[in-house]
Amino acid sequence: MPHKDNGGAIQLCLGQVRHKRLRPVRNAFSYGVFYIRVPVHRIPDLQLDCAAPPLRWFSRNRFNLLAFHDADHGDGVRPLRAWIADTLERGGVSGADGEIWLQTMPRVLGYLFNPVSFWFCHSADGSLRAVLCDVRNTFGERHLYLLETGAAIANGAELRADKAFHVSPFLPLRGSYRFRFVRVQRAGEGERHLACIDYLDGGQLALSTSISGTAQALSDAAVLRACATHPLLTLGVMAKIHWQALRLWCKRAPFFSKPAPPIEELSK
Repeated sequence: MPHKDNGGAIQLCLGQVRHKRLRPVRNAFSYGVFYIRVPVHRIPDLQLDCAAPPLRWFSRNRFNLLAFHDADHGDGVRPLRAWIADTLERGGVSGADGEIWLQTMPRVLGYLFNPVSFWFCHSADGSLRAVLCDVRNTFGERHLYLLETGAAIANGAELRADKAFHVSPFLPLRGSYRFRFVRVQRAGEGERHLACIDYLDGGQLALSTSISGTAQALSDAAVLRACATHPLLTLGVMAKIHWQALRLWCKRAPFFSKPAPPIEELSK
């Protein structure tokens, strides 16, 4: 009889998003968030109703206070494990034969807008082999940045990719990104995760962003605490994006019209 997972494998992380725009106009903000980390290879065995006690406020593929829907990720059709395996193969990544952790925001009362999700792809020995960044914009478009070095990626190592996708009308479609992913385990605390993304234009730092959080096991109590601290999270993300856009417009930041999305969905 196959093993069934009661949901304890999923992590709920409380943390913070930070943005600091350095040029041509300055603007900075931060706000609290929460997100989940899901072990992709164990998704088919997740039986959230079999937890002891059953999870009442978090579901898979059905409406709830918080929910994870398989169709929100990958190509929306194939099982996520098959989709990520095919994507890594298309990108020429080898050796990612271990667990893959998907870091993403859950649906909140059925609504989801997730600017970026990260797929952390490990080898069988636990080392990080690749990171797939699934970036979405407010126009319903997406792009995948595949980050890998051909070897194990050290904790906090710098990774780079050319910018290929329009996200903000206040940033041009040129330049490059610099990524760093850090994991820290402190005694008596959950594992802490930090993802840093810097945007460079003409070789100069123009925007510095990060998302960080401390992991805890998924539970009803953790879900209720997260929602009480950050109510209507995903709706709030969309509202904050438009509020910051208004602030930049008032500061007369240069405006760039939206170009056509890239022909290739995946870039390295």
